[in-house]
Amino acid sequence: MDIKKFNIVLYEPEIPQNTGNIARLCACTGADLYLVGKLGFSLSNKYTKRAGLDYWNSVDIHRIDKLDDLISQFPDSKFYYLTTKSKVSYFDTKFEEGDFLVFGPETRGIPEDILFAEGANSITIPMKEGQRSLNLSNSVAIVLYEAIRQVG
Repeated sequence: MDIKKFNIVLYEPEIPQNTGNIARLCACTGADLYLVGKLGFSLSNKYTKRAGLDYWNSVDIHRIDKLDDLISQFPDSKFYYLTTKSKVSYFDTKFEEGDFLVFGPETRGIPEDILFAEGANSITIPMKEGQRSLNLSNSVAIVLYEAIRQVG
């Protein structure tokens, strides 16, 4: 099966197991993985490695200091910011090959100045009222596979 390419961005991820699971997801889908800003762990962490199993060599991982640097590298690309603070569902989003799906740190999410900057595409995964949020690696999988489904 030919899977269209997408980009996963983890902005300041905190939990090594989530990053390892997401790296494994990226390996299985061909998505590039961008780790942006301060990480809450070392990439040599045993939990990160264990969660990614033997998939690490199959993932294109890019380490970027600032989100603005990544955006400036891809000025013609669309960046979608996943948050519980948006009213726009990922169901109502038309993804295109090459889009960047940006996810924030597990305990605090993407800062509001990024989410609500002019022209920002902030979207959400609908959830039952009163719930905090889904696990980060689950959220990435849900949205990435919807994007893949849409582009065929």
